[in-house]
Amino acid sequence: MTLAPETTDLKVQLKLESGADDWFTVCDLSHLVPGRGVAALLPDGRQVALFRDRAGTLYAIDNRDPFCGAAVLSRGLTGTHQGRPFVASPLLKQRFDLASGQCLDDESVRIATYEVRTA
Repeated sequence: MTLAPETTDLKVQLKLESGADDWFTVCDLSHLVPGRGVAALLPDGRQVALFRDRAGTLYAIDNRDPFCGAAVLSRGLTGTHQGRPFVASPLLKQRFDLASGQCLDDESVRIATYEVRTA
């Protein structure tokens, strides 16, 4: 059975790294279920993992796990550690802070984060 998601007027947008005030519409807000990730393809071919927490805060990080190179972070488990929201890689279980991209298990590793908004 296929369900058609509800459509809202709110779209999730990412700020691109071009330096200009360029925002890219990624998906409808209703596609983001709190606690679960969604992967999206950017115009330059990179993938981004989008998350929405139970409070409604949106996060966007690089979808590529830097430890194994696979684009899987959108499938990771979310949680909090000392008040910091994180996603744990589904492969090797390293945790990445959703706000800063900092790996909570290896200080020398950080992934890209993106500004995100609804429009």
